[in-house]
Amino acid sequence: MTTAYRSGYVALVGRPNVGKSTLLNRLTGQKLAITSHKPQTTRHRILGIHNTEQAQVVYLDTPGIHRSRGKALSHYLNQTARTALHDVDLVVLVCQAGQWRDEDELVLNNIRENQRPCVVVVNKIDRVPDKTVLLPYLQQLATKHTFTAIVPVSARTGKQVDALATTIEQQLPHNTPLFPPEQITDRPERFFAAELLREQITRRYHQELPYATSVAIEQFVAEPDRYRIHAIIWIERDSQRAILLGKQGLALKATASAARQQMCRFFATRVHLQVWIKVRKSWSDDENSLAQLGYTP
Repeated sequence: MTTAYRSGYVALVGRPNVGKSTLLNRLTGQKLAITSHKPQTTRHRILGIHNTEQAQVVYLDTPGIHRSRGKALSHYLNQTARTALHDVDLVVLVCQAGQWRDEDELVLNNIRENQRPCVVVVNKIDRVPDKTVLLPYLQQLATKHTFTAIVPVSARTGKQVDALATTIEQQLPHNTPLFPPEQITDRPERFFAAELLREQITRRYHQELPYATSVAIEQFVAEPDRYRIHAIIWIERDSQRAILLGKQGLALKATASAARQQMCRFFATRVHLQVWIKVRKSWSDDENSLAQLGYTP
């Protein structure tokens, strides 16, 4: 290891649905964060570690900072994201190409308060057919804050992500590695099992149902030839059970099957998955319920 080696913590922040989790997965080369087209898919701080010959970058993916709707879960998501801004070496503000909304300004205000160096990532440039409109957008963005760098990327396609990774590494302090080289996250396997099931629920069900569900792993047993996983999907009302099940239970069977296949890929082993549905009334607006379901900052 040379004296030029760098390491540090990098917080990925932004409003909901700008592609932070897709960017984390692309930067680390691992699927650590679940993704969907629905806002607020990310509910927890997810740590992802990326090692190169020159650096170790410890990324913190965060829920989208948003105008709180008053629910306890909404407050938790904002608190989790804002807490990640403390004690990091660099903040990466992710916004969407061609857009700047009130919630983007809200995120930037939080960054200003913490006075951390900040790289702004203009994501989803693949959705802008006329690239000439990007230049005035980038120029306007540069007037909003003294950013260390402004980097347009497409997290979905990977375009310019390598350039972003290099920019991030160059902003980190000279330091020894913070984690062993083989470690990729600080989350246990059962956390990812719950997230992979919740990802399928978020992608497959419409309207408000994904926001009224949470997943808990009741049993996680590593057997010699497979993982045996028992999961509970928590809902807020009895009426939501029928929606989750679908006709003759086919919707839930398809969801569980897709989640099991993702788990097999993620854990690189066979998975036996059983899923139950239970009701915990208004869990998303009750701080005690949130804590019991694993929502702790």
